[in-house]
Amino acid sequence: MTAQTTKKELRKYASLKKAKLLQRFFKTGPGDYGHGDIFLGVMVPEIRAVAGLYQAISLNEADRLLKSKFHEERLLALLILISKFKKGNDKEKKEIYELYLARTRYINNWDLVDLSAKHIVGAYLKDRSKKPIYILAQSNVLWERRIAMLATFYYIEEGVFKDALAVAHMLLSDTHDLIQKAVGWMLREVGKRSISVEEDFLKKYYHSMSRTCLRYTIERFPEKRRQAYLKGKIKASA
Repeated sequence: MTAQTTKKELRKYASLKKAKLLQRFFKTGPGDYGHGDIFLGVMVPEIRAVAGLYQAISLNEADRLLKSKFHEERLLALLILISKFKKGNDKEKKEIYELYLARTRYINNWDLVDLSAKHIVGAYLKDRSKKPIYILAQSNVLWERRIAMLATFYYIEEGVFKDALAVAHMLLSDTHDLIQKAVGWMLREVGKRSISVEEDFLKKYYHSMSRTCLRYTIERFPEKRRQAYLKGKIKASA
């Protein structure tokens, strides 16, 4: 199995009409966050189906696929890497994790980050130092900062919130909308497991949170409580 044969299989599903829609949806115009990204017009269920057929592809070939100029081929590579990571031994997991961090310039849109960060970065660092996540959170690269926030989703799902809250705090002043949305989303996920932990964080920082971040964080709150936060009526804590 090679990257080339994998690409051929995926391109059977390509659609020019869908490609145009996807390029608008993922903001690929001049000055947009996805500027220059190119789409084949293949939908996620089809990409997953192809990934299932090519899980035995070598790591080197998956790397070749990850460097593709086409968005869907990069997503395909990430899905294959996730599958290989889950089934791999310690050595293989380390190789995939290191490859992932070495190729972040190709993990360059929110869906690519969101589908992969927790499964590779978060999972690999579960019982290791989380320092790499904090380094990513300080990156000048938008997608590396989002990887940092989304990697903590792995720990949130296990009921461990320390790193998610710490990274969220680091990114509260980030000026990019996609980071604010990611922070709000992860804080909301914390709240699904522990509303008290979420509100403890909110009471400390909600006055300094962007409107976007706050809205994402409190999206599932009862309307009266949500409005109280939006209107700044909740008493802040030290």
